[in-house]
Amino acid sequence: MDKEKKRTSEASLSGAVMKKAKKQWQTPKKNFSAAPSINPGDAGIWATCDMHKEGLCTVELKDLFDQYAQLLYSGPGGAGNGAVTDDTLDDAADIEAEIQQEIQGMQNTTSKQQALFTPVKIEVQCVLFFKTRQPVEPVSLVHRICEDAFYDKSLKRTRFVKRLTPMTRMGKANERSLEEVSKLVLGPVFHDDGREWKFAIRPTIRNHQAMKRDDIIKRVADLAGQPHTVDLTRYDRLILVDVYRNILGMSVVSDDYEKFKRYNLAEIYEPTPPKSTAGVTVNAATE
Repeated sequence: MDKEKKRTSEASLSGAVMKKAKKQWQTPKKNFSAAPSINPGDAGIWATCDMHKEGLCTVELKDLFDQYAQLLYSGPGGAGNGAVTDDTLDDAADIEAEIQQEIQGMQNTTSKQQALFTPVKIEVQCVLFFKTRQPVEPVSLVHRICEDAFYDKSLKRTRFVKRLTPMTRMGKANERSLEEVSKLVLGPVFHDDGREWKFAIRPTIRNHQAMKRDDIIKRVADLAGQPHTVDLTRYDRLILVDVYRNILGMSVVSDDYEKFKRYNLAEIYEPTPPKSTAGVTVNAATE
């Protein structure tokens, strides 16, 4: 009888412990949203910036893209209530607060899925990426930004942004995906237009070892095909290929790419003097 009571007591105790453990295990989970990432089928814009200025550059670009979204697409480019001004840029404390507020707004807004521009964290210093959503067309958007900056430097609204590189289509960084992306991006320009183009190809590779630069150039040139010809300096169209880790992107830009400083806003606003020109100036001053 004592043994029976002992078994019953142990069973009750065990059940209570299990029930308590189960209750503790089923604590409410926090609702963490997945961080934005670059995926096949995406479109977007790569950007480079000054060292350790990724946060400021993100805010600047978000503000710049929002302005052009309102101008070109009749609507704001996404969440974010603050705008970068000269006054805020002159105050370090305000800058840090602005960065945190802006990034937090980008990440937590309820209308995030409707944003035209979504920043994606990149594990490379001085490099940023913004995913874009229709109706944004990255190539025409970046061209318009650089064209405006080139012809009217009073429009300058960035201090840390350097080069902008539009990507019409993203895919996986392998040979099969390179071919698929090439057909989608090159088709409308090289096969549907009916014109003969002189073209060049410029790959940029970051944190990737599998695909080699020369192999990318050869395959993309083959896919551009006849009757088009390669011309590295006097091209009509330039094919940009960016590879980052396991993702690649591609776009086709026009022949004013060099004129607009390879879409480098910093160089458009404040061009670096050519060495030869600087030398002539020094000699003339000396004489």
